[in-house]
Amino acid sequence: MARSYLLENLISIDMLQKVQDNFSVAVGVSLITVDTHGNPVTRPSGFSDFCAAFRATSEEFKALCIRSDELGGLHAVKRRGPSIYRCPCGLVDLAVPIMIRDHHLGSIMAGQVRLSDETAAVIGSHMPYDESWKADRRLREYHERIPAISYSKLIAASKTLFHLANYLVEQGYSNSMAQELSAKNLKIVEESKRTLELEKTLREVELQALSYQVNPHFLFNVLNAIGRLAYFENARKTENVVYGFSDMMRYILNKDIAQFVTVKNEVEHVGNYLYLQQIRMSDKFSYDIDVPDKYNSTLCPFMVLQPLVENCINYAIEPSGNESFVKIKASDDGKDVTLEVQDSGDGISPEKARAALNGTAERSGRASIGLHNVNQRLIYFYGESYGLEIESLNTPGAGTLVRMRFPLEFDPAAL
Repeated sequence: MARSYLLENLISIDMLQKVQDNFSVAVGVSLITVDTHGNPVTRPSGFSDFCAAFRATSEEFKALCIRSDELGGLHAVKRRGPSIYRCPCGLVDLAVPIMIRDHHLGSIMAGQVRLSDETAAVIGSHMPYDESWKADRRLREYHERIPAISYSKLIAASKTLFHLANYLVEQGYSNSMAQELSAKNLKIVEESKRTLELEKTLREVELQALSYQVNPHFLFNVLNAIGRLAYFENARKTENVVYGFSDMMRYILNKDIAQFVTVKNEVEHVGNYLYLQQIRMSDKFSYDIDVPDKYNSTLCPFMVLQPLVENCINYAIEPSGNESFVKIKASDDGKDVTLEVQDSGDGISPEKARAALNGTAERSGRASIGLHNVNQRLIYFYGESYGLEIESLNTPGAGTLVRMRFPLEFDPAAL
């Protein structure tokens, strides 16, 4: 049976977007994931002002960038590993191939940086250097603002991206194989006879599924290595960012994670997320988490808090030109715990609030289903009365409050 090797069939694009966004914040490089034809699969993360303006200046400049990325990606596939190169504007980029069983699924394009230690390595280019952009004063100013990172950090980032992306794909392939195995086992139960050929196929599938159970420790070992490098370079903020990102990835990628986690773990994860976003936006906003320790062991569904906080960042903090805040507060009435997430944005209309809960809201032409998913999970686990509540005056600066409830005492085994 022919198997379809498509990136979107083996990995959640939403999860890939989150990993990409968080990695960009942690390491300080731009990222975008493309398919085998170079078409974007994710939205750009951390795209530099220079590169965005360069592509928008003319179709000729845009074609130059696309051709450079295309050649970088092809070279990475050819060498079956990360490829670091210079773009025609002299910036350092890297291409990371995503592959499974000798099939090329796509690539992660990253970089848009300068090296802080130019003598550390001689990095080649797939295309001639083009200085025509220097005639544009605005482009020159943007170019001067591009961050510089060490060559060793760039190498560590490329290896981490390569292992992380391929780990996620291998996990998706493993899950696909496991589902296939489960379906075949069900067919065996339903049928009265089993053929020798079917038994042989099942054994092969079992072996393949086992061979793709990748231990995630290598990922965190690489992240810890970057953290130690930052420590020795006395880059303490970079060290904190890397370890915060590492904790987030450990939480998201934990293969043994259950449908329910403790409030303590969920809040710690969101705390790391807010810290990284605060670093990314240069302290444009403040946040306060008021969740008493008495709720530490209370169970809640996995990953229900981050989508609420992400909405605050996307719709209230980033569009605002003023100093903003996010507040997370917990309380109880003796029966249920109430978690509230509040921002200082311009609020939301009743129509948009209903669309967000119904799953019909859109952002940049794409469905925005974060709140809808959380709402549906709460209702599924606890009942209709436990859906999300959204309060907003829909007035500039008045903000939005999103409230969720779940029982203080709950036994998941009773589901």
